[in-house]
Amino acid sequence: MENDLLEIHEFNGIGYQPLIDFGTWRVAILRYIDELIPDCIERAERHNETDEVFILLSGQAVLFIGSGANQLETLEPVLMQPLKQYNIKRGAWHTNVLSRDASILLVENRDTGTANTDYAPLSTEFRALIINTSAHELPADWSL
Repeated sequence: MENDLLEIHEFNGIGYQPLIDFGTWRVAILRYIDELIPDCIERAERHNETDEVFILLSGQAVLFIGSGANQLETLEPVLMQPLKQYNIKRGAWHTNVLSRDASILLVENRDTGTANTDYAPLSTEFRALIINTSAHELPADWSL
């Protein structure tokens, strides 16, 4: 039932998909995409104007959080737990790895995008951290 009082949205594809934009906020879904295979991740990002909330709905995911003023100086893995809210603070570097069956609900400012997001290349050390952590924390068949 969809009418003037209710909208129903769903996303079963791959990657990132905004579902609802209203006022200043957006709700989106992030699902597995080949760009998030650990060997393919080459950069982290940070949003300069908003916090960003991640909620793991299904599957498994590792969130990598880092700090540094102008470049990525630290990076720590966080194994996400289903239905817990992870508020990535404005200015925090981050990236993530998802199992093929993972779905993450995101809440962010509606205007979050390349104009107000910085990107930092990952060092060889940080790329190895992502690859090794993913190999230990995600299912053996996550990349099949």
